[in-house]
Amino acid sequence: MARLVAERADAIAPLAEVFREHGYEGASLALIGKATGLGKGSLYHFFPNGKEEMVRAVLDEIGQWFEEAVYSPLRNATDVNSALSAMLDSTDQYFRSGRRVCLVGALAVANTRDLFAHAIRGYFVAWVDALQSALLRQSRDADQARILAEETVLAIQGAIVLSRAMDDPAVFQRAIDQLRGRLLIEHDTSNNTGN
Repeated sequence: MARLVAERADAIAPLAEVFREHGYEGASLALIGKATGLGKGSLYHFFPNGKEEMVRAVLDEIGQWFEEAVYSPLRNATDVNSALSAMLDSTDQYFRSGRRVCLVGALAVANTRDLFAHAIRGYFVAWVDALQSALLRQSRDADQARILAEETVLAIQGAIVLSRAMDDPAVFQRAIDQLRGRLLIEHDTSNNTGN
Protein backbone atom coordinates (compact mmCIF):
# COMPACT_ATOMS: atom_id res chain seq x y z
CA MET A 1 0.00 0.00 0.00
CA ALA A 2 1.42 3.40 -0.98
CA ARG A 3 2.13 5.96 1.70
CA LEU A 4 0.57 9.39 1.55
CA VAL A 5 3.09 11.71 -0.08
CA ALA A 6 2.50 15.36 0.78
CA GLU A 7 5.90 16.76 -0.14
CA ARG A 8 9.01 15.79 -2.07
CA ALA A 9 10.85 14.39 0.99
CA ASP A 10 7.99 11.94 1.59
CA ALA A 11 8.62 10.36 -1.80
CA ILE A 12 12.29 9.51 -1.22
CA ALA A 13 11.90 6.28 0.78
CA PRO A 14 9.35 4.68 -1.57
CA LEU A 15 11.40 5.81 -4.57
CA ALA A 16 14.49 4.18 -3.12
CA GLU A 17 12.69 0.86 -2.76
CA VAL A 18 11.38 0.99 -6.34
CA PHE A 19 14.89 1.63 -7.69
CA ARG A 20 16.34 -1.09 -5.46
CA GLU A 21 13.76 -3.60 -6.61
CA HIS A 22 13.56 -2.74 -10.31
CA GLY A 23 16.76 -0.83 -11.13
CA TYR A 24 16.90 2.46 -12.93
CA GLU A 25 15.72 1.17 -16.29
CA GLY A 26 13.00 -1.07 -14.84
CA ALA A 27 11.50 1.59 -12.59
CA SER A 28 8.60 2.73 -14.76
CA LEU A 29 6.50 5.76 -13.91
CA ALA A 30 3.63 3.36 -13.23
CA LEU A 31 5.67 1.51 -10.59
CA ILE A 32 6.93 4.78 -9.14
CA GLY A 33 3.41 6.22 -9.04
CA LYS A 34 2.08 3.10 -7.35
CA ALA A 35 4.83 3.17 -4.69
CA THR A 36 4.55 6.89 -3.98
CA GLY A 37 0.82 7.31 -4.55
CA LEU A 38 1.61 10.18 -6.93
CA GLY A 39 0.31 10.69 -10.43
CA LYS A 40 2.59 11.62 -13.30
CA GLY A 41 1.87 15.35 -12.88
CA SER A 42 2.74 15.31 -9.18
CA LEU A 43 5.89 13.29 -9.83
CA TYR A 44 7.08 15.86 -12.36
CA HIS A 45 6.09 18.66 -10.01
CA PHE A 46 8.41 17.24 -7.33
CA PHE A 47 11.04 15.96 -9.79
CA PRO A 48 10.96 18.10 -12.97
CA ASN A 49 13.91 16.20 -14.48
CA GLY A 50 12.20 12.83 -14.08
CA LYS A 51 13.82 9.59 -12.98
CA GLU A 52 17.35 10.97 -13.03
CA GLU A 53 16.41 13.63 -10.49
CA MET A 54 14.57 11.03 -8.43
CA VAL A 55 17.65 8.83 -8.24
CA ARG A 56 19.85 11.82 -7.38
CA ALA A 57 17.48 12.70 -4.54
CA VAL A 58 17.59 9.11 -3.29
CA LEU A 59 21.41 9.06 -3.50
CA ASP A 60 21.56 12.32 -1.54
CA GLU A 61 19.36 10.78 1.15
CA ILE A 62 21.49 7.63 1.28
CA GLY A 63 24.64 9.74 1.48
CA GLN A 64 23.20 11.78 4.34
CA TRP A 65 22.18 8.67 6.27
CA PHE A 66 25.62 7.12 5.88
CA GLU A 67 27.32 10.40 6.83
CA GLU A 68 25.38 10.58 10.09
CA ALA A 69 25.25 6.88 11.00
CA VAL A 70 28.57 5.59 9.65
CA TYR A 71 31.15 8.06 8.31
CA SER A 72 31.03 10.78 10.96
CA PRO A 73 31.19 8.34 13.90
CA LEU A 74 34.12 6.54 12.27
CA ARG A 75 35.97 9.82 11.74
CA ASN A 76 35.25 11.34 15.14
CA ALA A 77 34.80 8.67 17.80
CA THR A 78 37.36 8.44 20.56
CA ASP A 79 36.36 4.82 21.23
CA VAL A 80 37.30 3.32 17.88
CA ASN A 81 36.13 -0.21 18.71
CA SER A 82 32.68 1.13 19.58
CA ALA A 83 32.54 3.12 16.32
CA LEU A 84 33.59 0.09 14.27
CA SER A 85 31.08 -2.13 16.04
CA ALA A 86 28.36 0.49 15.54
CA MET A 87 29.25 0.68 11.83
CA LEU A 88 28.78 -3.07 11.48
CA ASP A 89 25.50 -2.97 13.44
CA SER A 90 24.19 -0.01 11.41
CA THR A 91 25.23 -1.66 8.17
CA ASP A 92 23.55 -4.90 9.16
CA GLN A 93 20.33 -3.03 10.00
CA TYR A 94 20.44 -0.79 6.92
CA PHE A 95 20.94 -3.67 4.50
CA ARG A 96 18.45 -5.77 6.48
CA SER A 97 21.01 -8.53 7.03
CA GLY A 98 21.69 -8.77 3.32
CA ARG A 99 18.03 -8.75 2.25
CA ARG A 100 18.19 -5.18 0.92
CA VAL A 101 19.99 -4.25 -2.27
CA CYS A 102 22.69 -1.61 -2.02
CA LEU A 103 21.30 0.86 -4.54
CA VAL A 104 24.65 2.64 -4.87
CA GLY A 105 26.37 -0.67 -5.59
CA ALA A 106 23.66 -1.67 -8.06
CA LEU A 107 24.03 1.64 -9.91
CA ALA A 108 27.82 1.22 -9.91
CA VAL A 109 27.61 -1.95 -11.98
CA ALA A 110 24.69 -0.92 -14.20
CA ASN A 111 24.74 0.87 -17.54
CA THR A 112 23.75 4.05 -15.70
CA ARG A 113 27.02 4.23 -13.72
CA ASP A 114 28.37 7.19 -15.65
CA LEU A 115 25.16 9.14 -15.09
CA PHE A 116 25.61 8.94 -11.30
CA ALA A 117 29.41 8.49 -11.18
CA HIS A 118 30.08 11.41 -8.83
CA ALA A 119 27.61 10.24 -6.18
CA ILE A 120 28.64 6.59 -6.51
CA ARG A 121 32.33 7.35 -6.18
CA GLY A 122 31.65 9.74 -3.31
CA TYR A 123 29.76 7.09 -1.34
CA PHE A 124 32.51 4.51 -1.59
CA VAL A 125 35.41 6.95 -1.13
CA ALA A 126 33.78 8.48 1.96
CA TRP A 127 33.20 5.04 3.49
CA VAL A 128 36.74 3.77 2.84
CA ASP A 129 38.32 7.05 3.99
CA ALA A 130 36.26 7.23 7.20
CA LEU A 131 37.00 3.61 7.98
CA GLN A 132 40.70 4.12 7.29
CA SER A 133 40.78 7.09 9.67
CA ALA A 134 39.29 4.94 12.44
CA LEU A 135 41.74 2.12 11.78
CA LEU A 136 44.66 4.56 11.91
CA ARG A 137 43.49 5.61 15.38
CA GLN A 138 43.83 1.96 16.38
CA SER A 139 47.56 2.48 15.69
CA ARG A 140 47.49 0.42 12.53
CA ASP A 141 50.05 0.99 9.81
CA ALA A 142 48.76 3.41 7.11
CA ASP A 143 48.98 0.86 4.29
CA GLN A 144 47.37 -1.84 6.41
CA ALA A 145 44.57 0.54 7.43
CA ARG A 146 43.84 1.43 3.80
CA ILE A 147 43.81 -2.16 2.64
CA LEU A 148 41.63 -3.30 5.55
CA ALA A 149 39.21 -0.41 4.95
CA GLU A 150 38.86 -1.37 1.27
CA GLU A 151 38.53 -5.07 2.12
CA THR A 152 35.82 -4.28 4.68
CA VAL A 153 33.64 -2.34 2.24
CA LEU A 154 34.31 -4.99 -0.39
CA ALA A 155 33.27 -7.76 2.01
CA ILE A 156 30.04 -5.96 2.93
CA GLN A 157 29.11 -5.30 -0.69
CA GLY A 158 30.02 -8.84 -1.74
CA ALA A 159 28.07 -10.29 1.16
CA ILE A 160 24.97 -8.39 0.05
CA VAL A 161 25.24 -9.84 -3.45
CA LEU A 162 26.00 -13.39 -2.30
CA SER A 163 23.34 -13.34 0.40
CA ARG A 164 20.70 -12.21 -2.08
CA ALA A 165 21.89 -14.60 -4.80
CA MET A 166 21.70 -17.54 -2.42
CA ASP A 167 18.57 -16.20 -0.69
CA ASP A 168 20.34 -16.79 2.60
CA PRO A 169 20.73 -13.89 5.08
CA ALA A 170 23.09 -16.07 7.14
CA VAL A 171 25.76 -15.41 4.50
CA PHE A 172 25.60 -11.69 5.24
CA GLN A 173 25.60 -12.26 9.00
CA ARG A 174 28.69 -14.48 8.78
CA ALA A 175 30.48 -11.75 6.82
CA ILE A 176 29.58 -9.15 9.46
CA ASP A 177 30.76 -11.48 12.24
CA GLN A 178 34.06 -12.15 10.44
CA LEU A 179 34.61 -8.42 9.92
CA ARG A 180 33.93 -7.79 13.60
CA GLY A 181 36.74 -10.23 14.41
CA ARG A 182 39.13 -8.53 11.97
CA LEU A 183 38.35 -4.92 12.87
CA LEU A 184 38.02 -4.88 16.64
CA ILE A 185 41.22 -4.89 18.63
CA GLU A 186 41.06 -6.35 22.10
CA HIS A 187 42.83 -4.29 24.68
CA ASP A 188 44.78 -6.06 27.38
CA THR A 189 43.05 -5.16 30.62
CA SER A 190 45.08 -7.48 32.83
CA ASN A 191 47.20 -5.94 35.49
CA ASN A 192 50.77 -6.78 34.52
CA THR A 193 52.69 -5.83 37.63
CA GLY A 194 55.86 -7.67 36.75
CA ASN A 195 55.09 -11.10 38.22
